[in-house]
Amino acid sequence: MAAHEADAEEAHEERGKVTITEIARQAGVSVPTVSRVVNGRSDVAPGTRARVEDLLRRHGYRKRASAAGTRAALLDLVFNDLDSPWAVEIIRGVEEVAHAAGVGTVVSAIHGRSGDARGWMQNLRARASDGVILVTSVLEPVLHEELRILGVPIVVVDPAGSPALDAPTIGAANWSGGMAATEHLLSLGHRRIGLVAGPPRLLCSRARLDGYRAALEGAGIAVDESLIVPGDFYHESGFTGCNTLLDLPEPPTAIFAASDQMALGVIEALRRRGLRVPEDMSVVGFDDLPEVRWSAPPLTTVRQPLAEMGKLAVRTVLRLAQDEQPDSPRVELGTELVVRASTAPPRKVG
Repeated sequence: MAAHEADAEEAHEERGKVTITEIARQAGVSVPTVSRVVNGRSDVAPGTRARVEDLLRRHGYRKRASAAGTRAALLDLVFNDLDSPWAVEIIRGVEEVAHAAGVGTVVSAIHGRSGDARGWMQNLRARASDGVILVTSVLEPVLHEELRILGVPIVVVDPAGSPALDAPTIGAANWSGGMAATEHLLSLGHRRIGLVAGPPRLLCSRARLDGYRAALEGAGIAVDESLIVPGDFYHESGFTGCNTLLDLPEPPTAIFAASDQMALGVIEALRRRGLRVPEDMSVVGFDDLPEVRWSAPPLTTVRQPLAEMGKLAVRTVLRLAQDEQPDSPRVELGTELVVRASTAPPRKVG
């Protein structure tokens, strides 16, 4: 690579990051030699290549895409898992904006496993992705540090906990959504309202639970802890949680499930017990996935703008890739109660 090409390569490096000139100095080789290693050329002695690659790894050097300074050319979209219609809605929003911007998207799932996350990180380095969107994903601190060193723009969607990365976050108004779901049931006359909660490690779960509590307390109703059962956002935990609530000495007359999938599990548990929705039990979900419009009966739920969250994440990471800062480091998009046929006043007894 000619000297002017090496200078151009350095011009793509973010301020404060190591340059190939510094890598060359530490390796005791010329700048063109480092450039040949960075660009995968074969005309470098094996020992020299190994020494340069070791320094590149230690310094977190990344070759910038040729379009740097204008837009990102490739984005990484990382989920904890992909076996949910919820993830599909996020992907749909991401793909719509990314496609319009001419940006490729690599979708990965790390399943909360250290090995999967590390494998993804190795692939990220190899393909020099220009942006990362993390969706409800928990990474080890050492991987946080590697991302920081790489200097890849990062946006976190629906953060799992207090973000360890200094990155913009995008979520939904989960607290107000949980409150709206509970207030809707209260307005129908329900006073014993069960909750199948989400995983407590997730901020969104805790916010929905807090909204449920706030609505009850606002109505002057003491929170009965026996009416709150754990779930994991998937069908089976809704099914199990519903059975737990039905086995109480005084079961609830309505159930708020903190995800649509759990709400569908609740409805199935009620069906197997010969109970009708909403005549015997009202049910509310959370998400407004496309499938719940076709459940029997159609599900009352809280709509969170999943596709819009994905769209905003892409717009934000593209801005970061152009060294522009987002308008706000934390964005919460509004939620909306969608009333369908799964809720009604409680059945009168006697």
